[in-house]
Amino acid sequence: MLKIWGRKTSSNVQAVMWCVAELGLPYERIDAGFNFGVVNTPDYLAMNPNGTVPTLIDGDNPPLWESGAILRYIANSYAPEGFWPSDPVARAFVDQWAEWSKISFTLSFTGPVFWKVVRTAPSRRDAKAIADALAVLDKKLDIAEAQLTKTPYLAGSELTLADIQFGHCLYRYFTIDIKRRNRPVLSAYYERLTNRAAYATHVMVPYDDLRVTD
Repeated sequence: MLKIWGRKTSSNVQAVMWCVAELGLPYERIDAGFNFGVVNTPDYLAMNPNGTVPTLIDGDNPPLWESGAILRYIANSYAPEGFWPSDPVARAFVDQWAEWSKISFTLSFTGPVFWKVVRTAPSRRDAKAIADALAVLDKKLDIAEAQLTKTPYLAGSELTLADIQFGHCLYRYFTIDIKRRNRPVLSAYYERLTNRAAYATHVMVPYDDLRVTD
């Protein structure tokens, strides 16, 4: 059984939990991080010296941390062919979109936009900085929009690891108070994700406890 440490409102934990649920794997999740603490205890730091979430232990295997590495481990160990192809060229295609999602999209959204809107008190928000960040983010979403005109999911006709890395931030993107361009293709893709039970359960999680008010 997979044992996963991390709170429900962590976006990185959500990506791992969504993946686990899509693959139908048995798991135990332990709340850790933010208000739950745990991550600064000696026992936890012995597993994950970064003091971050998520951390995963699968049976007798050593602990794994960093969500990207955890997702690849789960995919390598348990995923069917359509989700994580065995052919190296096909796998690399999925992997390039997973990497793009984590590095290009997520890093352009979480810190510069989500944290500046949700994790910053209204009186301290920098409207220009947020607008500038959205301009950068829109260029990334232009790339996703173009790709999604070709295929229903980011790397093809089926949900793959690339969608886990990309889609787990879209709930926040579509629900925070920002100006969004009209993107019918991306919106339809997001709607497809919201109709997946695993996504609704593990990604569409309220984040009110993360919100900073005056």
